[in-house]
Amino acid sequence: MTACRKQFTDTLLELARADKDIIAVTTDARGSVTLGDFATELPAQFVECGIAEQNAVGISAGLAHSGKKVFCCGPACFYVARSLEQVKVDLAYSRNPVTVLGVSGGVAYGALGATHHSLHDIAVLRTFPGMTICLPSDWRVTRKLVKFLANGQWSMANGQCPKPCYIRVGRAAVPDVYDNDDFIFEPGRAITVAEGNDLTIVATGETVWHAQQASLRLKEQGIGARVLDCSWLKPFDEEAIRNAARETGRIITVEEHSRFGGLGAMVCEVLSEQPVPVRILGIPDEDVIHGTNAEIFHHYGLDAEGIVRAATCFL
Repeated sequence: MTACRKQFTDTLLELARADKDIIAVTTDARGSVTLGDFATELPAQFVECGIAEQNAVGISAGLAHSGKKVFCCGPACFYVARSLEQVKVDLAYSRNPVTVLGVSGGVAYGALGATHHSLHDIAVLRTFPGMTICLPSDWRVTRKLVKFLANGQWSMANGQCPKPCYIRVGRAAVPDVYDNDDFIFEPGRAITVAEGNDLTIVATGETVWHAQQASLRLKEQGIGARVLDCSWLKPFDEEAIRNAARETGRIITVEEHSRFGGLGAMVCEVLSEQPVPVRILGIPDEDVIHGTNAEIFHHYGLDAEGIVRAATCFL
């Protein structure tokens, strides 16, 4: 088990050693982001802004406008709230291709409570034209993602101009979704983690592993549950969703996010003209309970047990 935040910064340091244009910017969060080794080894490519997320986004935008490959890193809850205007104007509107790495996203801060949760980030950021959003599901996806971003391949796909990108990862080590690197990872493409024709479970970020485990348990009951890893939320694989709806008839979405405006809403929007039954598993309209990440997942039915329960009731 490896924490995605650690894999992200380890890969970034590896690439930055050979590319002096890679710059890491942070806001008194080098410990939270695990950027300590980067700052020690490559101080000339590291910018510390203190607790000033608005400044960090503006500085990152200026560096990107000057041709640098900038990774602005810190707690997700602050970059999608305190500095949201700068993300909207300096990055999305101005098309400055900064990667914002939001660590400890969703409910990863657990016992710190609602002030430190980021459960609105997908809903908000996907409305910004020019913004790209990705929630990697494990360390292998994370490593491929960093290489994609650092090489600029993602922004050049289909002749598109470079775009800013929001990456959300958790805090703790997470289980492997993939056993090896033999899977296709590209912007806007969902990955089929498990096959099945009775229903489809669509998940993103750290919920993908739970969906995968639920599929295995459902298989023991004779239920074939397809699982889609939608790490890419913008661009979004609408074709995979339509195919799943047509081929399996029912869809369950699972997300570490408010039920409003996130993955579940996106799936319903895609299927609005060809509707099938959809059940959205996420955080309801209430202040989240205090507890560990695992306790919160279990309470709201976002773990494998909760997904299995929802699937059997749904069927």
